[in-house]
Amino acid sequence: MLDQVTPLILTWNEEANIERCLKKLLWAKRVIVVDSFSTDRTLDLMKNFTNVEVVQRKFDGFASQDNWGIEHIHTPWILSIDADYVLSDELIAEMKTLNLNVEYDGYFAAFKYCIDGSPLRSTLLPPREVLFKKEKGRYIQDGHAHKLVNAGKSSYLKGVIYHDDRKPFKRWWLAQQKYSSQEADKLMQVSFACLNTQDKLRKMIFFAPIVVFLYCLFGRGLILDGMNGLIYSTQRFLAEWLLAVSLLKRGFK
Repeated sequence: MLDQVTPLILTWNEEANIERCLKKLLWAKRVIVVDSFSTDRTLDLMKNFTNVEVVQRKFDGFASQDNWGIEHIHTPWILSIDADYVLSDELIAEMKTLNLNVEYDGYFAAFKYCIDGSPLRSTLLPPREVLFKKEKGRYIQDGHAHKLVNAGKSSYLKGVIYHDDRKPFKRWWLAQQKYSSQEADKLMQVSFACLNTQDKLRKMIFFAPIVVFLYCLFGRGLILDGMNGLIYSTQRFLAEWLLAVSLLKRGFK
């Protein structure tokens, strides 16, 4: 199976993460990286990996970047991941033994969120469809994020991916400010009745940030992870607070 898979990664100034990501992709004959003209050491670090091919494109959205990268892939299967993802050994071993003749056209993977390399016992990150047939999958923009639309049938992998972003807090904060604005635009365009439970809570504005904070600490048990659990819960509180501010700026009632 691994010979039939090409990893696809988007980068922009990922010097804090890219080496750890690529070290778990040494099994791949070819890794396609779509770089948005990084200005840090990202490009230099990637030169140490002989299986990595870098193509550059001005960033105009996650979906369009990924779809452009897909066109540079020649294998039937694609593993689409972020630069701050680290594949577990269990997931790599599982991919190696997948039966190409089964009916599935894509596979979701669950995440373990890490703080400075230490995995938390839980996360709010939902599973993401990361492995899919090239002929079946394309990305669409979805608020601040993007999601894969798979025309085929999907299943779930047992192995996990570690989400281990070690970029500075300032970079995270600036990104969340942009994401909150895009997410607010998305929520404003959808009627309350058509939203899922999580987004209905977010549209209640004042309640969402504190509810998310308490849910992470106690509902998800992250209080047992000590300071790292508190850091993650605080991050989620700040992200929801920024979204609430963005909704208020748009005159939500």
